Amino acid sequence: MHLSAVRRLRGRVPGFFPACLVAGVLLLSGCDGPTPSGSSEPLSAALDDTAMEHAVKHLDPKYVCPMHPQIIRDEPGSCPICGMTLVKKEVDISAGKRPTVTVDGAIVQSMGVRTASVSRDTLWKYIRTVGRITYDETRLVHVHPRAEGWMERLSLRAEGDPVRRGQLLGAFYSPEILGAQVDFLVALDDAGARRKGHAEKARNRLRLLGVPEATIRHIEEKRETQNTVPVLAPADGVVTMLGVREGMYVSPAKEIVTLADLGKIWVLVDVFEHQIEWLKIGLDAEITVPAYPGRTWDGKVEYIYPDLDPKARTLRVRLAFDNPDGLLKANMFADAVIYGGPKRDALAIPRAALIETGERKTVVKALGDGRFEPVDVVTGMQHGDKVEILNGLEEGDRIVVSGQFLIDSESSLQASFLRMSSGQGATAPADGHQH
Repeated sequence: MHLSAVRRLRGRVPGFFPACLVAGVLLLSGCDGPTPSGSSEPLSAALDDTAMEHAVKHLDPKYVCPMHPQIIRDEPGSCPICGMTLVKKEVDISAGKRPTVTVDGAIVQSMGVRTASVSRDTLWKYIRTVGRITYDETRLVHVHPRAEGWMERLSLRAEGDPVRRGQLLGAFYSPEILGAQVDFLVALDDAGARRKGHAEKARNRLRLLGVPEATIRHIEEKRETQNTVPVLAPADGVVTMLGVREGMYVSPAKEIVTLADLGKIWVLVDVFEHQIEWLKIGLDAEITVPAYPGRTWDGKVEYIYPDLDPKARTLRVRLAFDNPDGLLKANMFADAVIYGGPKRDALAIPRAALIETGERKTVVKALGDGRFEPVDVVTGMQHGDKVEILNGLEEGDRIVVSGQFLIDSESSLQASFLRMSSGQGATAPADGHQH
């Protein structure tokens, strides 16, 4: 039966092709003449072949274009697309699941195939990611009244106003604070050493109610109460929240002002799960922002959060940076790099040699004499144009760095035969080609 007829029957009858091979071997066992292909192959040799080996021996040769593997012909000729001479396809069943590909030397030259050696190198660990600038939460100051009352006057006008430590924020009237002032003056007027302790307790009460020391001294010197007491800024910063207006009634539960110190900021970045192996607190970091091209800020990894985002599979990392001039603003986006130091004596290849399909990572090894073999590899860190190889290659191996995609494609076409011998039957290969 001609191979074309076999192909047609295989498409119509499931399992026909393996059965046909077995039947052919059984028929051979009943005759001493030549094999059906007309060759002088001994019957004993045919019987020792596997079904795959026997099929390959009697398969009609095919010719393909090196530049356009979809062009397949039964006879030698030229490619109708580029005019290149068609090359005879050879199947090497000894190469395992990834067949070797033999390419003529002239074709290698026309394809521009270049090779390089797998070598040991020093790779620098780093993670490049993006993040968002936010306030340093340890430098946020929340201002609450210590008693119920009314904000009689307010010196602040809007969020974003800069303030200095000790600056007047407003004037606050509270009946409770006014009563504490009266008790303080009474304690001061009482004579005798025994009453001095009462005066100190009254003074401490005013402190606990948030009355500034300068105001307490003024009350003591003038021997008179003040209807309102000043509210002073406890730290330098900018107003990030203004929760009160003039005349508003407030209680201790009410936050009237939030101040943020911009002298130091945080950058929250996300790191992918496969990059977190060597992350640790204290590593150097660097950021750039679109607002100031060409300028960088140096900082440190300050905290690594304990859990991953279950959907994005990323780990939140907090970077800390000094911001003395206040150029970095909250909610800016930043490009960040985290440096982990060198990894010496790493097995590395040029990044151009790596073929990534999403399902596997492959490198084409050059075996010599025009023979090439795609091999799957396990990669590690990447730095610049170098990729670390954890498994699949050895130092000194020659690999293809240019033209490897055509060779890998040809090997995938040939691999359809090997799938048959590995138990997948006479199914068509995943790439849609049939042989």
